[in-house]
Amino acid sequence: MIGVDWGTSSFRAFRLAADGRILGRRSTPRGILHVEGGRFADALLAEIGPWLAEGERRVLLSGMIGSRQGWVEAPYLPCPAGAAELAAALAPVPFDAAQVLLVAGLSDADDSGTPEVMRGEETQIVGAMQALDGDGLACLPGSHSKWARIAAGRIAAFRTYLSGEAFAALRSGTILGRMMQDGPTDPAAFDRGVARSGDYGHLLHHLFGVRTLGLFGRLSEHESASYLSGLLIGHEVRAARPQGLTVHLIGAAPLCALYARAIAACGGEAVLQDEDAAARGLSLIARSAQWN
Repeated sequence: MIGVDWGTSSFRAFRLAADGRILGRRSTPRGILHVEGGRFADALLAEIGPWLAEGERRVLLSGMIGSRQGWVEAPYLPCPAGAAELAAALAPVPFDAAQVLLVAGLSDADDSGTPEVMRGEETQIVGAMQALDGDGLACLPGSHSKWARIAAGRIAAFRTYLSGEAFAALRSGTILGRMMQDGPTDPAAFDRGVARSGDYGHLLHHLFGVRTLGLFGRLSEHESASYLSGLLIGHEVRAARPQGLTVHLIGAAPLCALYARAIAACGGEAVLQDEDAAARGLSLIARSAQWN
């Protein structure tokens, strides 16, 4: 089969054997926001056409392609849910060249009843479930970071933090960004930001300090972005991480490494999972649906 992780800004496809082995892979920046006029069928054919020409006839999609802005909007499946529940809720997608099914996203709610949603992360978590032994805590860093509690082999609950998008907005759209230079992460400045997140005071107060530390020469333009990143991730980690649980990080290695650094600084322990969790999750969901 072919498994596709189709997000807002990126497209990843995997040609998968029946046992889940990755036989081929393709990655492009052709996320759903970069498909003109909603021509998702044409975009999919352009990306996986060679595999279809070689005989593949089953395609499983996950991610924001199933959102209101995507190809077909798939209803959210409420937690708790695992591979079996996701397999039972697969939605058909019209496509002439192959049979295409779509993984539904998941929904949850916080203590106030405010809804939580995810699309795509559920498939990655299913792919990492074996490493969690059916129970534990998973974190998927990104624009909208997810922290998911795993119990009895299912996603029991999750919470979302806007840290990545907040960093981008603050970096490019506020006065803080005027005192920053682009460049690689400065580890010492990042650590200072994480440490500051543990001090008394609100995040909004700490954010203004990014500017004043620069004004008084205590934070250089090269260090400021790393300090801001550490500040935001530090606040997220302190709010989201339950005491005593190892955090399994799923996602791009550079960002996961920053989260692992922040988690360690906050007194926790983190384990980095590899970046093929989405491919494994797609294969496992397909097998649960007896589709391969």
